[in-house]
Amino acid sequence: MKILVTGGSGFIASHIISLLLKDGHHVVTTVRNLNDKEKISHLEELAKEDKYTLDLAEADLLQEGSFKAPMQECDVVIHTASPFKISGIKNAKEQLINPAVKGTENVLKAVNQTPSVKKVVLTSSVASIHGDNADIQDIKEDKFNEDHWNTSSSENHQAYSYSKTAAEKTAWQLANEQLRWKLAVINPGFVIGPSLTKRKDSTSINFMISFLNGEFKMGVPELYFGVVDVRDVAQAHVKAALNENAEGRYIMVSETKSTLDMAKILQSHLGASYPIPKKKLPKAMLYLAGPFAGFSRKFIKRNIGIPVYFDNSRAKRQLDISYRPVEESLKEQADQVIRDGLLKKK
Repeated sequence: MKILVTGGSGFIASHIISLLLKDGHHVVTTVRNLNDKEKISHLEELAKEDKYTLDLAEADLLQEGSFKAPMQECDVVIHTASPFKISGIKNAKEQLINPAVKGTENVLKAVNQTPSVKKVVLTSSVASIHGDNADIQDIKEDKFNEDHWNTSSSENHQAYSYSKTAAEKTAWQLANEQLRWKLAVINPGFVIGPSLTKRKDSTSINFMISFLNGEFKMGVPELYFGVVDVRDVAQAHVKAALNENAEGRYIMVSETKSTLDMAKILQSHLGASYPIPKKKLPKAMLYLAGPFAGFSRKFIKRNIGIPVYFDNSRAKRQLDISYRPVEESLKEQADQVIRDGLLKKK
């Protein structure tokens, strides 16, 4: 099959491309700038392999029509390109919401103009399932499932989650207006695991670096995440793309872990070699210091100390997904960060 993967230099997309090439598919992938060698060198290395067919093309999420040429004659489109930034946001609409929504619109408008495309797989997030962890107190079930939608985020509160929700709703609206192509949406939790590049600008890699370099040596906020390995998420995209019966939403979460749970796993793996946090920060302290670190009081109240759980059975059942243990993923990611020299030993 000929398959387009948008945002090919990304953490998840790189793994998707690797799997598709190994399966023998012709992959076209888009990046913002073909001259940015730091971001695309690993893709260029794959493209040199005689047994693989990989084409690289430039496309801009905010430029209507830029995905039309790369998409020609493709059977499937896997749309992963979207901003993932949860800190340092100065203008949520310009930095997050517009690129996510307009990018989705532009890609799917190109799909509508490309008769060969029969399936679209969209990378969304559990952020479009729920906004704050406290949302779990408002549902009848004890776990979030694919029927739930984030109703608590806004442009001014949890802007990243709002952008993912708005983008996914846009995708469903466009999908429901036509009958030619099917839409499958992958909703991963916090994605961890080894990267295929040495880049530091992945949120997942930055999370690991901050754990190992002492940024949280005084303690971590008691935040709970649904966590999943990047390789499992990539596998879900590929299986959803190739299975003509796969459509709808698929939560991808292996286990729920707190920041302290993850710190303890890393301590047991690395010992005292790195200043890994050993305790959680009191909520009262976060109310005082949190606003200076980018945590609003509303975020602290509705997220700190509140576990969340997810029903991951649909992906197991329909996509035949087997989840890696979070412990394995964390250890492999830490080893890779250290091995690639992204972090110097203390």
